[in-house]
Amino acid sequence: MITSPAWKDKKYAVLGLARSGRATVEALLAAGADVLVWDDREEAREPYNGRCAIGDPLEADLTGYAGVIVSPGVPLNTHPIKPHADSFGVPVIGDIELFAQARPHLPPHKVVGITGTNGKSTTTALVHHILKTAGVPTTMGGNIGLPILEQEPLPEGGVYVLELSSYQIDLTYSLDCDVAVLLNITPDHLDRYDGDFERYRASKLRLFEMQSEDHWRLEPFDRLVMTDPWDVWGVFGEDGKTHRDATVLGSQEDWPGLQGPHNGENAQMAIAATEAVGLSEEEIASGLRTYSGLPHRMERLAEIAGVAYVNDSKGTNTAASAPALAAFDKIHWILGGLAKEPGLGECEAELGHVKAAYTIGKAGPDFAALLEGRVPVEQCETLDRAVTSAAAAAQAGDTVLLSPACASFDQYQDFEKRGEHFRELVEGLK
Repeated sequence: MITSPAWKDKKYAVLGLARSGRATVEALLAAGADVLVWDDREEAREPYNGRCAIGDPLEADLTGYAGVIVSPGVPLNTHPIKPHADSFGVPVIGDIELFAQARPHLPPHKVVGITGTNGKSTTTALVHHILKTAGVPTTMGGNIGLPILEQEPLPEGGVYVLELSSYQIDLTYSLDCDVAVLLNITPDHLDRYDGDFERYRASKLRLFEMQSEDHWRLEPFDRLVMTDPWDVWGVFGEDGKTHRDATVLGSQEDWPGLQGPHNGENAQMAIAATEAVGLSEEEIASGLRTYSGLPHRMERLAEIAGVAYVNDSKGTNTAASAPALAAFDKIHWILGGLAKEPGLGECEAELGHVKAAYTIGKAGPDFAALLEGRVPVEQCETLDRAVTSAAAAAQAGDTVLLSPACASFDQYQDFEKRGEHFRELVEGLK
């Protein structure tokens, strides 16, 4: 695990004992900190009896505490812990801030931090894969993989690759990324920012504000990001579609796990980030060719009777689903769930790729009304009915695509559970 002597003999409160909370408590205790823990679930508190103090930080005198650590899921704009901690002058932080504090005591290393509304997980996993393929000691954490404090420190020369949501950045104050990547910013999660898009945008941009001046800052189509031994943007052109002649780096057709214009953009940023930490074009090309993709993100599950079945359950807003629609033709589109915004958003421009639509979940009737008269649409309500209908209608050469453009919480615990259900239903068609 990652620990720091900077925490020794200091007092911390940890609110929430899920995965990252448990890892945080263990790291703090191993470092010799004095820890107060709390979770509303008695079974989550039980393992800490006799190991540290147990009590609700909201009811505690926080005088002298070095920090209150909360999970990114705690809404700082509405939860009472923030004003309570503020009244004692105690910062509310997350495990990423503790990692930042531990960095001076780790073997010399670099950190690549990746944020954006869409594409974070794919780009993080791709950067990690390229580094690993090149033989660089690396791990990934933050909003993906194991909690960062639970992982073993990398040896000298290692690269930590962190996926960072705006929620995590809100809880972080001293993370100086050697390479900071901003993929995009579109309206999402605005309930956490009282409906204010500019506040959400400012949260993302803080990743840059924490950086030293001589560190890499990568933004879309920013030609200043490269030392320019070759023109990375020429792979696709600035429209994200135009391919250059193949070189050692190759072109998108050479990268089977990175299809679609959105993955073209993700690849561009991953190329820039890995070049910034010192990889060669040949090393990067090897990683691009062998990257297999993430579950639930344009994941090709099967081809049955000539029909492709693609799981894009991680498309939880219209901006995330639009690239998936752009990547295929003759699509039987399964969409719906808990809508994050009104309308079809960026999906509107991609309806020419849709052969038929099948709506599910709470937003199903609204989507059906928006699509009526533009593409054939069937209100299916549930995913199993949608898969059955789409499979019956699809012909060889078509694609059945689950890309809901919605959150899952009206019918599923999370987008992973929704994607797993889709996988099970597709397996049942074989």
